[in-house]
Order: sequence, then structure tokens, then C-alpha cells
Amino acid sequence: MLMAALTALFAGVGYLLGGQQGMVVAFLVAAGMNAFSWWNSDRMVLRMHHAQPIGPGDDPRLYQLVAGLAARAGLPMPALYLLHEEQPNAFATGRSPERAAVAVTAGLLATMPEEEVAGVIAHELAHIRNRDTLIMTVTASLAGAIGMVAQFGGLFGRRDRNNPLGGIGVLLAIIVAPLVAMLVQMAVSRSREYEADRLGAEIAGHPRGLANALQRLEAGRHAIPNEAAEANPATAHLFIVNPLSGAGMDNLFSTHPSTENRVRALMEMAGGLPLRRPAPPGQGGWSGPGTGSGTGPWGGPPPRRPWERGGRRGPWA
Repeated sequence: MLMAALTALFAGVGYLLGGQQGMVVAFLVAAGMNAFSWWNSDRMVLRMHHAQPIGPGDDPRLYQLVAGLAARAGLPMPALYLLHEEQPNAFATGRSPERAAVAVTAGLLATMPEEEVAGVIAHELAHIRNRDTLIMTVTASLAGAIGMVAQFGGLFGRRDRNNPLGGIGVLLAIIVAPLVAMLVQMAVSRSREYEADRLGAEIAGHPRGLANALQRLEAGRHAIPNEAAEANPATAHLFIVNPLSGAGMDNLFSTHPSTENRVRALMEMAGGLPLRRPAPPGQGGWSGPGTGSGTGPWGGPPPRRPWERGGRRGPWA
């Protein structure tokens, strides 16, 4: 419904302000720009955040955890990357499941227990399976085209004698149309987060791990800055929670739903079971695959954790 509304807004504004010619030109330009971004988005984003590849030999237990969850989701094994950030967070990118990548921060691995790490990874795999990168690219194309049509509207609107809006109507459309398009685009982004939470909980096997992880992530983003995200705020919508320290309300201008609302939805999915209160940021690090009951695709002895201070030095220590 949101995509249909955005398409209708584009067609209507384009025709009224620029006529058929202006609408077609603006759409082709916007689609070309966003197609280039989509085709190269994975490499661009990973470079922006100085991501480092994680192979099976770098952390076999984490690699095995992700491989097991990907198999449960019916996906090929995504490329794994580490972000050298103390803020716990993660994101997925890639134009298709075969070219997908999942990036996690060192802070996430250092502060979260096994169940929560699995919940976060499952959420990102849900984005990959739902092809949310494609959905957001199409949305960005339409929103960008509406902005270009609005810019052209000042020129075409004055020259088109058949324009029914008049001068004041053209001015209002130039200002209001891009704003409405931005709101719809953000609404699409928020809806994809709710859907990824739901599917991620199914992939992980229970909503509790993801719900606890979201609470810990929300606390961590307020306490610990993400320098790369602050320098590249356009990538904030990719993360599982907003990595920027300034926004927190579930309002029209937020690319993420409020964490409280997301946790409430997961609790309802779990049947109202009480959630375990997560430890404060920096405490209760990932116990690692294989601890506890030892069941699941990550059974075995506790892993070494080179990302923790005092541990074996690894490529990201």
C-alpha cells in the first residue's frame, strides 16, 4: 500500500507539474542514479565503515553460528564482516541473497550473550531473505524522482498553460510533494524493520533473544557513539537500531520504529512471556556458541574471544 501511494504521488505530481515529458525524464534520471547505487551499495557501505572480513579461520564459532542460522532461513552463507566500533550494532547489505553481507560491530560481540547474538544475526538474515535492499532501492528511486519532478515543476509549471494548479498550487506542490515522499519512504523503512523482527524471531527459534538484544542495543547507542555512522548518516537506516545518538522517538521523521514498540511486538509474539533484563552495556559479553545446553548448530566448547580485552589478539584486537 505504501509503495502504491508513492507511485500514485509520483505520477500525479509529475503530470501536474511537468507533464508527461517532465515526469518521464525525472523518473529515468532518478532510476539511473539509484540503480548505480544499488549495484555498488554493498561495497560502498562496507568501505565507508572500514569493515574487515571474517573468515572461518578468524572465528570458527561465530562463522558456524551464522551458517546454521542461514541454513534455517534457507539462505546461502552471507559474507561476514567486523566493524571496529564499540557501539553494539549490526547491518546487512547486498543486492541479492547470493551477494549478501552481514556486518557486526566489535561492541556487539563483546557485550552480548549467545542468544542475543543469534537474534541479531537472524534479524539481518530476515532482511536478506525479504530482499529489503531491493524494496528500499525502488522506494528511493520513486522518492528521488518526485524530488526531481518538484524541482522541474518551477520551470514546467510556469510554461504549461494547461496546468490546473496555478502559481500558488505549483509552489505548494514543489514544497509539499518531496516532504510527503520522504515520509512515505521512512514509513516503508519502518515497516521492513517490524517484518524483519518477526521473521528473525522465527529464524532464531524464539523472540526472547532478539527482544533482549534490542534493549541492549538501544542502551548502547545512547552510551557509546558510532563514529563511522555519525560521519555517514545516510547509512543509518541499514543498522538494526539507529546508530546516531540524536534520534529516539517513533515519529514521522525516524527511519526506525521505537525500540520499545519493537520489543512490545516481540513480547506479544512470544505470548507475553517476561523478558530477562539485559546487563548494562559493557557487561555480560557473548558467552559464545557452545555454552549453556550445548544444543543447536553452534554446540561445542566455548570459543576464544579475540575482541575482548586481554584475550588472544586477532585481526580486530
